[in-house]
Amino acid sequence: MLKRLVRRISGKAEPAAARNGVTTMLAPPPADSRGRVKTFLMGLQSDICAELTRLDGEGCFLEDSWIRAEGGGGHSRVMKEGRVLEQGGVNFSEVEGDQLPPAILNQRPEAAGHKWFATGTSMVLHPRNPYVPTVHLNYRYFEAGPVWWFGGGADLTPYYPFLDDARHFHRTLQEACDSVDPAYHPVFSKWCDEYFYLKHRRETRGVGGIFFDYQDPRGVLYRGQDPTGPAALASAASGTTQHDWEKLFSLMQACGNAFLPSYLPILERRAGISYGEPEREFQLYRRGRYVEFNLVFDRGTIFGLQTNGRTESILMSLPPLVRWEYRYEPRQGSREKLLYDEFLRPREWHSDKQLERTCAAFGALD
Repeated sequence: MLKRLVRRISGKAEPAAARNGVTTMLAPPPADSRGRVKTFLMGLQSDICAELTRLDGEGCFLEDSWIRAEGGGGHSRVMKEGRVLEQGGVNFSEVEGDQLPPAILNQRPEAAGHKWFATGTSMVLHPRNPYVPTVHLNYRYFEAGPVWWFGGGADLTPYYPFLDDARHFHRTLQEACDSVDPAYHPVFSKWCDEYFYLKHRRETRGVGGIFFDYQDPRGVLYRGQDPTGPAALASAASGTTQHDWEKLFSLMQACGNAFLPSYLPILERRAGISYGEPEREFQLYRRGRYVEFNLVFDRGTIFGLQTNGRTESILMSLPPLVRWEYRYEPRQGSREKLLYDEFLRPREWHSDKQLERTCAAFGALD
């Protein structure tokens, strides 16, 4: 009984033979599942690139199409040296193989020995202006023998943060989740804080967003690594959530389509703020945290490298310029110190009046 409870809270996979010796099988996905997901994700890639090109006004996305020897391929679109975007990549991939890597099998051991298929769109944008946050998006779909699942999310990484930007980003993603099921966002927002956490720095990568993985009809929302953390507790409190392939595909669509309205207003509002060399140097220093996370912890990077993916596409998430500084300490009373003290930890962004007063005092409210 205790083992079942731990599995339920932690999201670790049940063995193939479920309780009382009855084998639990997932309902199969629709016959056209792969085509439908591929069509949506490629459309999402195109829509995002078109809007970013329009907004930047100078840069353009160059596309590399590639083929993976073991099966599948993809299309990588990268903008370099734009007016607003110093570098941004928006990728689509569709790959398959005979053996899943340890990064997946540790979570879904029942997929072992089956041919697998994975498709996804991933994006990281590194703006030129330090007052514009870096942003990340990834939505993906897997099939492996009798199992399938959806995953993804988006998160915001500011350098000189504004409370209204964090609130807008979170509110837009919450509305997307709630349009499918109000049970999703309380778990996925906490899971994002947990996932995008640099353990060796004891700080979050940014102000969060949403993150989910291994979502299938079994209905346990949290399937992460901390069975006693806030996301696990929120999942346990919500109980089993009824969803099938169509509902989870709707979740992917709603969240993917929410990206442009969640980020473009922030980019447009902050891109014209004047900055100097100190702000630029701090931006490059904080970009180092992005590199550290993506190379040490990021599940997509690990999966891509373990499955012999295209290295250039996998590592397009890294910024073009970055720096490290030994024993850096932000100055007391500075905007840089505000980032460390108030924004690099899980928060209740919408109702914290003290946070409002603090941000207002720094000119970081709106």
